[in-house]
Amino acid sequence: MLSRLRPEFPDVTISKIRFLESEGLVTPERTRAGYRQFWPADVERLRYVLAAQRDHYLPLKVIKEQLDSMDRPPRPLVGLVDGMASAEDFAGTESIRMTREELLADAGISSSMLVELERYGVIRPGAAGFYDTDAVALARIAQAMTDFGLEARHLRAFRAAADREVGLLAQIVTPVSRGRDPHAQAKADEVVRELAVLSVRMHALLVKTGLRGAIGG
Repeated sequence: MLSRLRPEFPDVTISKIRFLESEGLVTPERTRAGYRQFWPADVERLRYVLAAQRDHYLPLKVIKEQLDSMDRPPRPLVGLVDGMASAEDFAGTESIRMTREELLADAGISSSMLVELERYGVIRPGAAGFYDTDAVALARIAQAMTDFGLEARHLRAFRAAADREVGLLAQIVTPVSRGRDPHAQAKADEVVRELAVLSVRMHALLVKTGLRGAIGG
């Protein structure tokens, strides 16, 4: 086990591994004779811990929280389905007004988390201070992303990108909605749905191909 870690972490010792085990960061199996047995997954876990300490100076408590988050099964995200978005996803829906307390209970996030999401523009309440089902979905997705170590401040990049896309698409849709045709608004709504689908698919594929290149997949 040490031989697999030392090329990358030359200072690692048995004592260090024993300490990490005592702190609950790795739990190797025991043979009948009581010897520790480290499987490849255990070695990768140790590599993650050692790299987090060396490269990011993270305390063991934070590293353990990150590992615990990765060990938990993913939370179901209501409102999300497998596959790409469809035009129906952008159709008008019945307006639902939720209070702050209702959103927190439905989304399963803390009040401090919501404060941060609002601070960075990820979630925006309506003019009267109420929230809708989209806000709940956003809160759940944000929580799932923070479980991987991201923070609310990191998610503002998604809001900024979305606002830029909205601004671009609005330049196309607004003239359609202001046309003299009595069905101008209906046509604009259809254009919005189609463009939104294309925009989401473009974004998803660009992220997919970018990540594939970044991780060498």
